Amino acid sequence: MSQQTAWKPSHNMWLCCLPVMISAFMFVLDETIANVALPYMAGSFSVSRQESTWILTSYLIASGIIIPSVDFFCKLLGRKNFFILSIIIFTLSSFLCGIATSLPMMVLTRILQGFGGGALLPLGQAITLELFPVEKRAQSMALFGLVVVIAPIIGPVVGGWITTNWSWPFIFFINVPIGFVAVWLSKKLLEDPPYAQKQQNVKIDDWGFFALIFWLTCMQIVLDKGNDADWFGSTWVCWMTFFAVLFAIIFFYIQFTKKDSLIDMKVFKDANFSLGTLVQVVMQGVLLASLAILPQFLQGLMGYDAFLSGLAMMPRGVGALTTVIFIGTIGSKLNNKLLVIMGLTLLGISGFMLCNLNLQIATINIAIPNFIMGIGMSMSMIPIITLSTITLKNEQMTNASGVQNLLKNIGGAIGTSIVTTLISRKAQAHQSFLVDNLTSLNDNFLDRVQAYQGMFSQMTDNISANYLAQNMLYKQMLQQANMGAFRDTFEVCAIACIVIIPLVLIIKGIKKEEAKQN
Repeated sequence: MSQQTAWKPSHNMWLCCLPVMISAFMFVLDETIANVALPYMAGSFSVSRQESTWILTSYLIASGIIIPSVDFFCKLLGRKNFFILSIIIFTLSSFLCGIATSLPMMVLTRILQGFGGGALLPLGQAITLELFPVEKRAQSMALFGLVVVIAPIIGPVVGGWITTNWSWPFIFFINVPIGFVAVWLSKKLLEDPPYAQKQQNVKIDDWGFFALIFWLTCMQIVLDKGNDADWFGSTWVCWMTFFAVLFAIIFFYIQFTKKDSLIDMKVFKDANFSLGTLVQVVMQGVLLASLAILPQFLQGLMGYDAFLSGLAMMPRGVGALTTVIFIGTIGSKLNNKLLVIMGLTLLGISGFMLCNLNLQIATINIAIPNFIMGIGMSMSMIPIITLSTITLKNEQMTNASGVQNLLKNIGGAIGTSIVTTLISRKAQAHQSFLVDNLTSLNDNFLDRVQAYQGMFSQMTDNISANYLAQNMLYKQMLQQANMGAFRDTFEVCAIACIVIIPLVLIIKGIKKEEAKQN
């Protein structure tokens, strides 16, 4: 009998999930909770909004660096010890973030927070999968879906409410008591299987780690700042891209050729894992991209404040939670591949519904597509995690989870960068088309100018009234150009979800008899 079939947790497997879910939830929540508080932090530190984005970027870079290193640190320290150490680092650095008095201090503490929190999600996924037998992994992933799907959705709402009613430091301070509870529960409930215990003579892949740091740092800077610098029209972007590609090639070359590499690339020989990871990368890109641009639309064009825009997106969380409960209840009786296909289809439908937005919509027009998107995200994300790992051995889970979450992080960063660029470029294209209609040869334009001029002439002279009328129409044209850009971008997100459906059809399912044997 193998180690993976012989080992079982001493405590109830559902109870053991509690510290894992709490810790992972804190990390994922902090990926988005700071977004709405960014203007307040920029004001506190007397920096521009553009400079303040380093508060977000530093966190993503640090967590991205630590994620693929999870398997190494688990061998070096033991998985339980490393998990608890990560929570402690994350908790203490959260307190330091709250008391930060300058931008450099905040960036440094966010880097430390990313180092501590980056391991929580892959470790949480690995531990949760291993606690349950194969035939019950649908329920375990439904529970994990509460973290993966719902936390980033409610992040802006929670952050907006805390920032509005208290102040921005409290979005970090709330992690402190929760972190201490997670540490205590982890010490009491978690234990290491034989293959996850501390190992002797563990060697670090120093060159691989060095290449990983430079690759992710250069790539994140390019993705975050590239659109503002006109991408490859800027010399520094070209050089940064060159170094990102160079260090990425070096990193993967080392991982494939070195014996004691940072990550084990053999996991990609598993077709289910490779295809399932690719589907998740696209989905993560769509999820984070939509979370980035929908608040921009609501605040920039519809006049919502940070809290109301987050509140308008809450139906997505309701839909996700409803589906998580549904899958957790009867998920083991359903076909996972069918669930993923249905979920991706719903994601596509919700994206196409958002393509019909206009500037006269009511909140319900935002709520319904978001609710459908929440259902689709949970319905597809939870089963695809199960399908991508169901053919792996338990001792492969930690390494596989680290690799998978690294690639999902990259997918989210690329997806956010793509939609940001699309909105910018599409807005210019729509503006170029619409401005041709603002001429004296267009009777509709002249009629509208005269109508607005008549309104303004009651307050000022005719020349000024004519100027104000044309200026108002120009602003309306800009609004419509931006509106068209958002619609086009939502369409791209919808198409991305539809085109990956064939990949799901290739993934192999697992029969109940095989599940019982595993």
